[in-house]
Amino acid sequence: MDPTEHLKEQIEESANYIAHQTSLKPEIGIILGSGMEQLVSTVQNKLVFPYEEVPYFPVCLTSGHRGNLVLGSIDQKEVAVMEGRAHIYEGYTVKGVTFPIRVLKKLGVKILIITNAASALSKVLSLGDIMLITDHINLMKDNPLVGPDDPVLGPRFVDLSQAYDKGLVELAKKVAREEKINIRTGVYVGVTGPSLETPSEARFLQKIGGDAVGMSTVAEVIVAVQSGMRVLAFSIITNLLEGGRREINQNKIMEKAKKSAGKLIALIKGCIRKI
Repeated sequence: MDPTEHLKEQIEESANYIAHQTSLKPEIGIILGSGMEQLVSTVQNKLVFPYEEVPYFPVCLTSGHRGNLVLGSIDQKEVAVMEGRAHIYEGYTVKGVTFPIRVLKKLGVKILIITNAASALSKVLSLGDIMLITDHINLMKDNPLVGPDDPVLGPRFVDLSQAYDKGLVELAKKVAREEKINIRTGVYVGVTGPSLETPSEARFLQKIGGDAVGMSTVAEVIVAVQSGMRVLAFSIITNLLEGGRREINQNKIMEKAKKSAGKLIALIKGCIRKI
């Protein structure tokens, strides 16, 4: 179901369904994009909640997104891992795709780590690169905060000047140096999809300052910031807009993402250890 009315009550019901089945109180949330499911195997003492069993959770309709909420611990830190996400292009509203973020907040999550697969706009980026997101451009069709003002959910006007927490960004850079993992930094452009960009659209996105483009993350970040979470986000580059057609086969995109997933998982675990 796509929650649109009685949002607070739906959040409460969803969070209570989970909380009544575990004593875990996760303070770190992780959203896994395409090819990142390997991280779930590193979660200890895990308890799995299929999305379709959690009240009001949007189920994943895109191949490669399994659709489980996994609670457990990583390096003795209690975590809530979203194994896959819903997308606006699947027919959900922007409030629907961000509903799980509000539930994570209700469960106690204070830090949200987001991953995605993206296409490079910048010529500096190569296939398989990990891009640490430092800012975003919202070109999605809607904003998740549109609608009646509810101070319980967070402030009406949300300051996104530091949407990607500077302290966490610097921590990720430090861990990358220590682990000898090469990362890039850049600006992520969020679009609705599912159609891919025309050459002219790609040039436009480059000119307005985009380094990579994808069909997720931005709305999740907006809601996370409104909820008071600190956000850290990464893209794995699975497509290049320069030099020909982009890959549209989801299985091949997954394969490309998986080649870099090990490095990104090591980076995320290193950050969790130091948080």
